[in-house]
Amino acid sequence: MNMELLARLAFGFYAAVILAGGALAVSSPSLIRAMVGLVTALFGVAGMYLLMDAALVALMQILIYVGAVSVLIFFAIMLAQASPDGDEAAPASLWEYARSGLVFVVPVGVLALTAVLVPVDSLPLPKHIGPEALGQGLLGPYTLAFELISVVLLAAMAGAVLVAFERRKPR
Repeated sequence: MNMELLARLAFGFYAAVILAGGALAVSSPSLIRAMVGLVTALFGVAGMYLLMDAALVALMQILIYVGAVSVLIFFAIMLAQASPDGDEAAPASLWEYARSGLVFVVPVGVLALTAVLVPVDSLPLPKHIGPEALGQGLLGPYTLAFELISVVLLAAMAGAVLVAFERRKPR
């Protein structure tokens, strides 16, 4: 089978995964199902990075967004004491569904039409450097700032847990 055909099929598959996950994320009244849709879309984006031969970026997409951000959103759902089923939401009218569908379909249609009608020359593949050189370039001069950001994030998570425990205390 032709490699270009396989690449196009993989692109179509990952695009469908991203669109399906995005549609589930924005249309589900359940916060947990919306989070599952977001995770699905983020996995599709990681697949797109793999198609661009950017394995390190795909790995970072999975570790940071699928792993860390999804866990953070899950903690936010738990700590906010929101109903995971979305029971408090009023049922949407037919006009609201049509308007939401239009907001979803128009940008996707414009992007798809642009991708089909506007020819783009392929760019040459970037020069390959090893992950070690990339890590040294990113973290070498910025190691202290990188570590300070992690301390700030740890303090924010500890503060969120303390606020949640204070809210749950009986008065």
